[in-house]
Amino acid sequence: MPIGAQPPGRRGTVDQPYSALNLRLILAAFGFVVCTVLAILLFRAGWTVPGWLLLAWAVAAVVDMVVVQLRRRARRRAEGDRDHSVFE
Repeated sequence: MPIGAQPPGRRGTVDQPYSALNLRLILAAFGFVVCTVLAILLFRAGWTVPGWLLLAWAVAAVVDMVVVQLRRRARRRAEGDRDHSVFE
């Protein structure tokens, strides 16, 4: 699957993107931090199964951050150094 500025076949355009990449990156980072902190607290409390589940979600958030960052770089190459708001 190629990782470009936007997945192929989507309806979004440069003016109206398919996904708000900056917002998605912020939310993934927030999810990573929250899941990691809660997992540590659960491990300390002796609840290992929920701790491992939260760590799995933290890993999924890291994967999402990597994919979003690759798409942001592809968008920057395609559009130049135009500034984007959080919702673009």
